[in-house]
Amino acid sequence: MTTPAFDGKAGRSAARACAMAAMAALYLLAACKPVPATDSGVFAAPAAPVPAPVTISALIWAPDWADDMRRIAAEFHRLNPDVNVALEFMGGNSVEANLKPKVAAHRLPDLMSVNPNAYAAELADRGMLADVGATQAWQRLRPGLKADWLSPNGKRFGIAGGVAATVIYYNKSMFKQAGIERLPTNFSEFLGLCERLKQAGFTPLYFSGGYPNLIANGAFSFGFANNIVPATPDWRARIADGTLELDNSAGADMFSKIHTLVQRGYAQPQLMQSGYAGSVSSFVEGRTAMAFDGTWAAGGLLHPQGFEVGLLAPPWNDHGNTSVPVIGSETGFAVAETANKAQALRFLEYLSDAGFTIEQAKRQNISPFISERATPEGDPQIIAYLAQIERAPVTGSPYYSMLPAATIDVLHQLIGEVLSNKLTARQAARRLQTSIRDESRHNDK
Repeated sequence: MTTPAFDGKAGRSAARACAMAAMAALYLLAACKPVPATDSGVFAAPAAPVPAPVTISALIWAPDWADDMRRIAAEFHRLNPDVNVALEFMGGNSVEANLKPKVAAHRLPDLMSVNPNAYAAELADRGMLADVGATQAWQRLRPGLKADWLSPNGKRFGIAGGVAATVIYYNKSMFKQAGIERLPTNFSEFLGLCERLKQAGFTPLYFSGGYPNLIANGAFSFGFANNIVPATPDWRARIADGTLELDNSAGADMFSKIHTLVQRGYAQPQLMQSGYAGSVSSFVEGRTAMAFDGTWAAGGLLHPQGFEVGLLAPPWNDHGNTSVPVIGSETGFAVAETANKAQALRFLEYLSDAGFTIEQAKRQNISPFISERATPEGDPQIIAYLAQIERAPVTGSPYYSMLPAATIDVLHQLIGEVLSNKLTARQAARRLQTSIRDESRHNDK
């Protein structure tokens, strides 16, 4: 019998095959290795993949607190890592002008600034804005503000950003140097005060001709409150149906008071190039004796270096008439009916709670929420001013909450043309009346 000869090449191939088989077996054993048990003896499931954060869009009106809004968004994300906030800030002179292109393109952001007016209410009733009535923010909103945020169909379409009231901040040192010992109680006396300040070498008042919504919030809103509201109790209904009469002496007077202050040299030079920021800086730097601004600007205006600040209720009433103050909701926030509605509602809740605390630390505006704290939120002088307003038997509203959206833009233009002497006060009143009448025929007020 013959022994077969050894084939070295075949032997090496067989060895490699055995090694590869052994390695495959080891891989199979590793793959079949049991999942480690927990201390309780229960086998732990593999960790689920972490979903990517949802990014919500937020279009915000914050001309004087953009940095605070960035901090609010960052802090919200830190506490809610599953939600990113993509901020975009509104520009121009009105909230509505920023929203209209978004509405036309059917691309509303998930959360946005809105005003408590007919335009936003119409968006809500058209199904574009969510009802926020189930939120804690709505439950905590001051009862007196809730009516501002109800649509005709009863939808609760937003949350106020604060209590809005306009007030004249004044430099007590300048008033003393000008010999002013008694504050004016009507518009004639106010003109006399301005003249005394001017004769003492001071610029009495700051007017933002380049940013007319500050004048509209202040001088126009008070003119409307004192000239129109007491004589026309149903003024809101008349704006809605387009029958409000302004082509008369009362309507013209709203514009003529503004023009008179400028014509007599009671405002700063080059006022038509002056913007919003100047309202604060010119006052705190001692370049004007007064700033006609809102309670929302209290943090920047009440505590300058070198002098004390007082608050004057704007005396826009005529002699013999009771002054009618202006109060309402600040520009607030709404949530759109989008795929990210749930996350946007969470951000709304944060904005109305811890986020508002961040904002108010700088602005010192009046909280729109019922507080459980023993001490009211906000600057004490502003809180006292609010209490004074709330005792008034009749009040007016901020212009942005009562006028149709397109009329807001018309008013801004009219104020500029009156200040530039391109229109008379009566012509401006007539055009304002026409705009209100025309807009009453549109659905998107």
